[in-house]
Amino acid sequence: MKLRLAREGDVPQLLDLEENSFPGDRISERSWRALIGRPSAVILVAAHRRTILGAAVLLTRRGTRIARLYSIAVANAARGAGLGRALMTQLMGSARRRGCAEMRLESRVDNLTAHRLFRELGFAQFGAARENYYVDGTAALRFRKRLASGQVSLMKNL
Repeated sequence: MKLRLAREGDVPQLLDLEENSFPGDRISERSWRALIGRPSAVILVAAHRRTILGAAVLLTRRGTRIARLYSIAVANAARGAGLGRALMTQLMGSARRRGCAEMRLESRVDNLTAHRLFRELGFAQFGAARENYYVDGTAALRFRKRLASGQVSLMKNL
């Protein structure tokens, strides 16, 4: 398994991954292409040979030290193998290197597996749930983590 930055040629597999991972609120082809070329985004993929088994998107903005996990997905066949944890760990390192002091995310209230991973990685729920956050009306829980400086990441250039 290799973690690497997403490339333009990955878009068809990224679309399939999201289609099979989420009931709605998926990233469109146009958005994937725009994100891959955006300096304020880090898109990591977990690939085995030429197959993408996981992907995660981190967004940063000038003028704020808060990074946002925009999306994370792991293929059904690869769940439980630590890919989500590996992607998140790399993104936290990327956020730190970009000068971010905090990382935030939203997660469906019914995604208990993701909540467990986020908590294990040191994220804490904050604020009230965001009602009707997703297209199907499901609420989202909000999580955040302070990013300690000086922690070493496995990937130096992301």
